[in-house]
Formats: sequence, C-alpha cells, structure tokens
Amino acid sequence: MSSILVAEDHVEIASFVEKGLRSAGYRTTITEDGRQAWALAATGAFDLVVLDVGLPGMDGFEVLRRLREDGHALPVIMLTARDGVHDTVAGLDGGANDYMTKPFQFAELLARVRLRLREGEAAAAPTGDAGTVVAGDLTLDLRRHVVTVGGRTHDLTAREFALLDTFVAHRDQVLSREQILGMVWDMDFDPGSNVVDVFVRALRGKIGAERILTVRGVGYRFRPVEPPG
Repeated sequence: MSSILVAEDHVEIASFVEKGLRSAGYRTTITEDGRQAWALAATGAFDLVVLDVGLPGMDGFEVLRRLREDGHALPVIMLTARDGVHDTVAGLDGGANDYMTKPFQFAELLARVRLRLREGEAAAAPTGDAGTVVAGDLTLDLRRHVVTVGGRTHDLTAREFALLDTFVAHRDQVLSREQILGMVWDMDFDPGSNVVDVFVRALRGKIGAERILTVRGVGYRFRPVEPPG
C-alpha cells in the first residue's frame, strides 16, 4: 500500500483529497504547513506528495526546491489556485512531476496519482513500457487512454478509461458501487444512481464481459484473462 503526503492548508480540500485517497486504498498523512511538509517528505517514508503551492511557513515551490536539491526523487503533484502559465512552468521546471489547478475533479487527481506511482514502480521493476499497465492479455496505455485486448486496440471515453484503470489497479478485489463512485466520479455523487452499471455495461462491450464479473449484492470484480499459450 502506497503512502501519500498531502500538504494542503485549506481544510475542506485536504479532507476531500484524504477521503478519496483512502477510499482508493492509499495511506495518507495531512499537513497544513510548508516547513512540516518538507521535513516529512524528506524522511523517505512517502511514495508521493500532493503539494499545494500556497502553504504557510514555506510555499510549495520552496518545499519542492529543497527536496530536489537534497536528492529526493519522490513524485510530486502540485496543486494551486493560480492558473497562470508562469506558475505551471515554474512548478514543472522546479522538478514537479505534475500540476493541477483548483478546482479539480478527484477522478483526474486519482488518475495522475496512479500514473506517477506506476512510473516510479516501472523504474524499479518494470512490467512493461513506462506509461503502460499490463493485466493478462489487456494493456492500458495511460498516456493515450486506449486499451489493447488480445492485440486489438479500443478507444475509451475518459470516464470508461478511469473506470477500467480503477478495476485493473484493484484486480481480483471486489469493489462496491459506492467505492467505484468515490474513485471514478465526484465524491458527492448520488449513491442511488445506476451510472456505475451503465458504464460497466459499456466497458464490457469493448473489452469482453468475462473480464468484469458481477458479485451479487456487493459490486464488481476485475479478472485478468491470460493470453493463449
């Protein structure tokens, strides 16, 4: 289980991100102070940092600069209320792995968290090319948002891709509809909606129904299908 440090001084945003990440299966630690964020990140106890730019004590740019100068290569996703190109360039040039402007959809943040964590894992013990995830005869291209099944490529909508990415990340685990809503859709999405079932049906039509199993009374489970031979 990956550990994520969330450095955000806006209480509601920090709570929103923490709830979503924990629902997705990550351990989280929250800090509202820039100096503490730098000290915690420098311990090496975290796999990724979600770092707000406007932190008290030490802003996010300074936190990032110190981490990189000290040789810490852990992935950093920066959050900011600023939408200027200058701030985005400054963050990326300073060593950030990704950059998101508030307000943002949690599903997008989660997809970026998974991508950055997988890039780190691929560097340590690659199971395929960087930016791809393999599950049996299925390959997810995280950059182009396409899936290849048994050698055949299928285009997916952004939400279909996020749903499949969630299933693959939790392969062989049963996910309830409420968990899926929290990971793929907004956290406050109506739990009585049948949107999950509608998208599962569409996804099955593209990748094969045998890969997404229904667990009655609970939810769904992704099952990889191994290539023949």
